[in-house]
This record gives sequence, C-alpha cells and structure tokens, in this order.
Amino acid sequence: MIAESANESAAHRLREHHRIVLLTDGYSSPFLAKTAISMLRYRTEDVVAVLESNAETKTAQETFNAGGDIPLVADLAQVPDADAIYIGIAPPGGNLPPAWRPILIEALRRNLDVVSGLHDFLVDDPELVKAAEQSGARLIDVRRNRYRQIADGQPFREGCVRIHAVGQDCSLGKMVASLELDAGLRRRGQSSAFIATGQTGIMVSGLGVPIDCVVADFVNGTIERFVRQNQEHDFLLIEGQGSISHPAYSAVTLGLLHGAAPDGLIYCYEAGREHVKGLNNIPLRTHQELLKAYETVANLRHPCRIIGVAVNTRTLSHEAALAELERAREEFQLPVCDVYRTGADALVDAAIALRQEVLA
Repeated sequence: MIAESANESAAHRLREHHRIVLLTDGYSSPFLAKTAISMLRYRTEDVVAVLESNAETKTAQETFNAGGDIPLVADLAQVPDADAIYIGIAPPGGNLPPAWRPILIEALRRNLDVVSGLHDFLVDDPELVKAAEQSGARLIDVRRNRYRQIADGQPFREGCVRIHAVGQDCSLGKMVASLELDAGLRRRGQSSAFIATGQTGIMVSGLGVPIDCVVADFVNGTIERFVRQNQEHDFLLIEGQGSISHPAYSAVTLGLLHGAAPDGLIYCYEAGREHVKGLNNIPLRTHQELLKAYETVANLRHPCRIIGVAVNTRTLSHEAALAELERAREEFQLPVCDVYRTGADALVDAAIALRQEVLA
C-alpha cells in the first residue's frame, strides 16, 4: 500500500488512471456530486462507470447532464477492468458517508486505487489501510499535504499573465470558467495552463494544491510556489475558492488573491442566487460591492482589474439566459458570457487584450 497526498508523485498517479469508476451512491444530486459532474465533463474518456445503486436512470447523461452513455452501475462487479474508484462528492464538511466504507474496502481488495478529495483522510482509517496493504492498491488523499512555505512577494516572470477567477459566492462555476478560458486560449495557440486549487480541479487536471487544507500562514506561499513553478506559460488560469465576503471561506479567497498576485480577474456569479450557499439566512452582497472589494484587495498586492464576467445560467431557459447575459453586459460594461451556453470567446479576447496591456 502506498499512501499519497496532493504532491507531484500523486498527481502523476492521477493522470495514469484511465478506467475510473465514480462513486456517488445515494448522493447523485448537482449540489453534492459536483466532483463527479466535473470528472464526467473534463475526463470523459477516462471514466467507465458511475456507481449509483439507487438511480432510476441508466446513463450519466440522464442523471448528471454530462458523460453521455457512461453507464450507472450497482456494484463494482459490473466493472471488472476498472483501475481506480474516485469519490465523486463534495459534501459540506467533507466527511465520508459511513455506508461507503464496504464499497471502498471491496475496491481495494480488487486492487483499485481509491482517490478521495474529502477532509476525512483515507489513510486515517485502519481498515482501509489494511485492505490496501494486502492488495497493493493506493490510497490517494487529494487534500492531504505538507506545504510549509511562506510567501516572499517576489515578482513573477515578466510576460506570465495571471488570471484568477473570483465570485459572488462559493460553488457557482469559478473552476469551470478557468478551465474553459484555458482551453480557449490553447485553441488559439497561446501558451496557457490551469492551476487547480481545490480537490475537484486536482482530480480533473492531475496537478494543483488543495488550498482549503493548507495551514493558514502558508496559503499565500503555497499558491505563489505553484505559480512560480508554472510561470514559463504566457497565461496562468488560477482556480478561485469561496468569496471575499463569505462568512466561512473568505480567508482562503484572500490568500489566493495575494499569493497569486493576478493581473486580471474573472468575476463569476449564478443568475437567480440570492443567499450564501448553505447559509440561507445571509443575503449575498451586490455585484458592485464585490467588484469594488475584489479590485481593492487585489491591488494591495499587485496592479489588477476585472476583465470579464462569467455567468452561470443553469437554472434559466435559453431565452432567459440570453436576456440575463445582455443585462449583465449593460450593468458591468465588460465582456460577459456563460462558458457552457455561449462559449468562452469573450473571455479569451479579454485575456489576450490584458496580456498586450501588461506587456506594454
């Protein structure tokens, strides 16, 4: 058994998995299964099944609106050639559902690597460790880390333009906006890389830092280190976390802003959301309040401005979504898109224009 954390060795192992089963059993809702949904969208070719024994549907597309014909299965016996099982949920608190332990033990006995982004670490469970030792399978805790680096605030390579996604709230599409912008830049022949800062982004890309599980004093320094390791690229798209006004997660948001020292920000929001996710008694701050706050806080570290807006219109009809995008263009006077419905070209144009401005 080899226990691994979110370091270069573990990241290499994640990229070796090409027969993945996603585990969402009993938790296959958009709110909880966002890790599985992102895997289905961005590592489609590496996923062979979703383990969900209670679904009335047969395919991932029917259940998650992603993944096409990838089947839903009731048990691991239906996927004899799998090479890993990924925990596909990100519940509040990050705890492992007790009913899943027998499934994970069976996976280990079948010599499947088990990959988890939960706060409950696999390697702290003696029964899972014993099963892994007996089979030679690996327990990979994506959030487990030993990063201990304080930021030094030194400049990054000139020409490495850093664009960071920020938001009105948590869980509204900052990772997706960054991934789609990165892909759009690369399609245009630009040198670009995505820097994951959360468990789902790491599982999708195979490399990153679980910033919400880094000791507070080292948050700025850890993301600074990752940026510096990838600064040979002309564009770095740094995944955002939380919100600067979030009662629970604002500290991580601020650490990313100052550690990554972005040149530009993509502001993200979900149309129709009025309250902080999971805290329904707390109303969201207005867009204009947050735009001002993000630019003010970012500029304490490095010159920075908001270059575009990514709107999540998942709850709207097509016509209502287009109307919301037009309304947002009028309000923000910035490039606006929904990266799923209308593509990321507006943000790609804005990023290229920002780099020309920075170099000038």
